[in-house]
Amino acid sequence: MHRKGVYMALRYAVYDTLAGDVTIISKEKALSNLIFGVLDPAEAINEENICLYDAIMELNQFFFGQRHSFDIPLDPDGTPFEKKVYEYVSTIPYGSTKTYEEVAEAVGEPRGARAVLMALNRNPLPVFIPCHRVVGKSGEMMGYVGGLELKKKLLHLEAANLDRHFGNGSFVQMARD
Repeated sequence: MHRKGVYMALRYAVYDTLAGDVTIISKEKALSNLIFGVLDPAEAINEENICLYDAIMELNQFFFGQRHSFDIPLDPDGTPFEKKVYEYVSTIPYGSTKTYEEVAEAVGEPRGARAVLMALNRNPLPVFIPCHRVVGKSGEMMGYVGGLELKKKLLHLEAANLDRHFGNGSFVQMARD
């Protein structure tokens, strides 16, 4: 991968998580991709670095309910619109959901729900950019790079962890109120 004529070494590592095997790729000091499954990217070096180590630590903390947001630097590829969507989706609180329409409105494209859906289908960092928190207009589960079952599991995981800490389960609708 090249940026401004300088070769950027990609590093990757494969980890076993509660969501199954994931391949995490970093470029220099930021994450660029999370892929569900085992992948051996031809242009990357299979070598763990501090960025990858920190990423898997934060991911494991998330899966065990000990972390509700991520501190690891992210550097996702995407169009300016996609990056705006990723940035906004990253602000959706743990345990909350927004609709594709709400995200479109928030990024200045009130008629852009389909464009938001397409941007999130290309999200290179699922979980870190929590596109699983974006649902259809009536709360229905729609497309997720890891599959709808994993999307449901992630939402249930967040709900269970918040319920364990705060009780009554009313948090899932907080973002819509």
